[in-house]
Amino acid sequence: MFREILNFRYEEYPFELFSVSHIVAIVVSVGCMMGLYISRNQIQGSLVKWLLVVLLILSEVSFQAWYFINGHWDFTINLPFQLCSLSLYLCTIMLLTNSYRIFEVSFFASMSGAFIAILTPELFFGFPHFRYFQFFLAHLTICLACLYMVWVEKFSLTFGSLIRAFLALNGIAIVAYTVNKLVGANYMFLMHKPNNASPIDYLGEYPWYLISLEAISFFLFLILYAPFFLMREKRRREKVNL
Repeated sequence: MFREILNFRYEEYPFELFSVSHIVAIVVSVGCMMGLYISRNQIQGSLVKWLLVVLLILSEVSFQAWYFINGHWDFTINLPFQLCSLSLYLCTIMLLTNSYRIFEVSFFASMSGAFIAILTPELFFGFPHFRYFQFFLAHLTICLACLYMVWVEKFSLTFGSLIRAFLALNGIAIVAYTVNKLVGANYMFLMHKPNNASPIDYLGEYPWYLISLEAISFFLFLILYAPFFLMREKRRREKVNL
């Protein structure tokens, strides 16, 4: 049984969007985020931070090992240039270094990418396959890492953070596009749409959907920035009224 759930025969464990197993994964993910928020003031020391680091590293190592032992490791798939793979690396460095600049990029890239990936995953292996658990664990941990920095470490964001993150993401996209050309990959979906159903299907044909993705990314960044702006404005008004 264990060997079977590690195979590459996805037709034996098909993933269905918004199936019971997918909805359970969404509910568990949201529940973990809510749990982190509720317990944010009780979290002390670095135990949670190190747990997140271990989970991020474990999810990446197991993903790469799974491809390798099945003889499917490939430069077109396994390099860290998909948005969520990149977020995983950034979040790991962010937690280890407490770097605010990396946090700026990680938060916007991760929360706009990993959380959407939980809702509409590009996933071919369903429950109880290894990839099902690895996929949702990795993306959930990415989200939790960013929320940890906000709710526990008390990091905040400015509009300048949004601009820097957007420019950094475009810079990374240029690198990913170059890698795509060199190895024939489709990192960050810069060469064509995902192979399974995704929101990108509604954004037009190539290359026009890339322009739509730019606009949508900036809009999502604004939404993610909004709570920080509103909280800052609330504190400013409170100070004025004192």
